[in-house]
Amino acid sequence: MKMKAAIIRQMGATQPYAESKPMTIEEVEIASPQERELLIQIKAASLCHSDLSSVNGNRPRPMPMILGHEAAGIVVECGPGVTDIEVGDHVALIFAPSCGECISCKEGHPGRCEPGQQSNGAGTLLGGGIRLSQNGQPVYHHVGVSAFAEFCVVNRGSLVKIDKSLPFDEAALFGCAVLTGVGAALNTAGVFPGSSVAVVGLGGVGLNALLGAKVAGAEQIIALDVHDDKLEIAKRLGATATVNAKDDDAIEKVKELTNGGVNFGFEMAGSVQAMELAYRITRRGGTTVTAGLPHPEARWELQHVNLTAEERTVKGSYVGSCVPSRDVPRYISLYKSGMLPVDQLMSDHLKLEDINEGFDRLQSGHTVRQIIMM
Repeated sequence: MKMKAAIIRQMGATQPYAESKPMTIEEVEIASPQERELLIQIKAASLCHSDLSSVNGNRPRPMPMILGHEAAGIVVECGPGVTDIEVGDHVALIFAPSCGECISCKEGHPGRCEPGQQSNGAGTLLGGGIRLSQNGQPVYHHVGVSAFAEFCVVNRGSLVKIDKSLPFDEAALFGCAVLTGVGAALNTAGVFPGSSVAVVGLGGVGLNALLGAKVAGAEQIIALDVHDDKLEIAKRLGATATVNAKDDDAIEKVKELTNGGVNFGFEMAGSVQAMELAYRITRRGGTTVTAGLPHPEARWELQHVNLTAEERTVKGSYVGSCVPSRDVPRYISLYKSGMLPVDQLMSDHLKLEDINEGFDRLQSGHTVRQIIMM
């Protein structure tokens, strides 16, 4: 079947992307789903920094590729072996496919699935298949999804069935930003009632971490970013205080607000500087959590004696340490109850043809979530 999609052929394009056009809208072929695979009609797909990192070169990927991973759509065909999903079901797509058979999956950590990580790195579906092509040549899958297109083929382990009453633009957010941010607070960190929290980097994931901390009952939530407009959004979402991360005395301000530092510091910007800031504003005995994805060559220097003498904890969080089949329905329920107002994170709605301009806005840091409506 032929479909329209946004293809990237080379990373590291110069800005503005509206002029260099790293993403081009082209016709590609998509094959029928095979064993344990499904064909999904994409209805909404968000622009995420993980997509941007494949445009600017921070996350090397095989090329050519159809990007896009935070999305929602409708099942139009089920391959052999799919017994619990039906044509017509609405689904949120998950960027970390899980096989259900490896040690990590069996231990309840599907985000750490080794076959899933391997296939994501290779640009294939779980199991090694490629269902996208153009003129007989393969087009690679982005983290098992490739949602900047009219359709995608995904493995059964790359989606969660969702309530049909949820609008697709809202549903898309639950596949990445909500899972990663809220999950980092609730699952990875274990934020507890009355605790103090700081979030460095207020993109979609960072603001969801803020919301997760609020749901968990944190008493103090300090929001940090280099953009004042992001700090204003954080205030509306429940931050008890904000600090511009560019301020020379940002660390001192946070320590003064929290009597020495926070119980939980979150790095959500994907930079070494942000990680250093998050660590230094975490108090003795506290936990610093990062969900940032900087360039693979980025290194952060950690003072060993400080880690020991102050009994610090540093943790990585991938997919919010979530079990998507468990947590997506939970978070949607929290949203419907008014406790997770993730709809307030939507900055704009775009056409697929506007994707390069959308990446320019994302790179500028002055937008949260732009949704491509298919």
